[in-house]
Amino acid sequence: MTKPHVLQVGPYPEWDQVPLDAAYTVRRWWEAADKDAFLATVGPDIEAIATRGDLGASAAMIAACPNLKMISVFGVGYDAVHLASCKARGIKVSNTPDVLTEDVADIAVAMLLALVRRTGPAEAWVRSGDWAAKGMFPLTRKVSGTRAGILGLGRIGTAIARRLQGFGMEIAYSARAPKPGAEGWTFVPDAVALAERSDHLFVALAATAETRHIVNARVLQALGPEGTVINISRAANVDEAALLDALEGGKIAGAALDVFEGEPNLNPRFLTAPNVLLQPHHGSGTVDTRKAMGKLMRDNLSAHFAGQPLLTPVL
Repeated sequence: MTKPHVLQVGPYPEWDQVPLDAAYTVRRWWEAADKDAFLATVGPDIEAIATRGDLGASAAMIAACPNLKMISVFGVGYDAVHLASCKARGIKVSNTPDVLTEDVADIAVAMLLALVRRTGPAEAWVRSGDWAAKGMFPLTRKVSGTRAGILGLGRIGTAIARRLQGFGMEIAYSARAPKPGAEGWTFVPDAVALAERSDHLFVALAATAETRHIVNARVLQALGPEGTVINISRAANVDEAALLDALEGGKIAGAALDVFEGEPNLNPRFLTAPNVLLQPHHGSGTVDTRKAMGKLMRDNLSAHFAGQPLLTPVL
């Protein structure tokens, strides 16, 4: 029996690659020296695309696959998939939500603590001998009992809020409308108003045209010189130029970032900006969660080829 042809956009761990290769005829786009020529050759055979949230599937890639019926995304974000092309052709799209929620919320809180309590510089203080030579590390700021603002109260935003309750923090959030089950938290519809009442602003939004650069110069000014930004969503939600200006000008106290425009080739200003914590887009980066994400990605492919509904459809 002929195996379905699947275009794989980027590499997966061995625990996903082995079962994919067993179930499908996998065409490895990222390994092709001439990707346009490769797509021209294999495109007509492709029935599904297996991709990652950071890689997506462009309009050109989708157009090169005239028999494409489904795109399975490894990751919760699907903004890099050209959804307009998918809608026009009735192509199904799935992602891997829920299974990564807890890990991403964990690292969001860890980033807040590391940024405000300056755990990295404090460890360097010990290792360098400065503790013995210069005395105690400079005082930092308190986290417990402060005010948190959460931009986007979806799965991840809600999980972050639940964790912050354990720190006795006052929690407010912005969303399209007040969320059921969030009655103990304050709904603030406007991002600027949310920043004004926050010490720490968490960005947990999906990336859309509407949310692009929602954290802009006005929001950062409203956050003020004692405020911090923690972004574990998508880089496009933050105006990086405005953020760098705010950091370098002392207009905010700091930022903790797991996502960047053009990553992994981030703006070099981030490497010298004061009081910024940088992470390599690994909010979901645990073995447990990555295995669960891979299984869900593969299960969506299996459901499609079995003629069954997708487990976690986007389209």
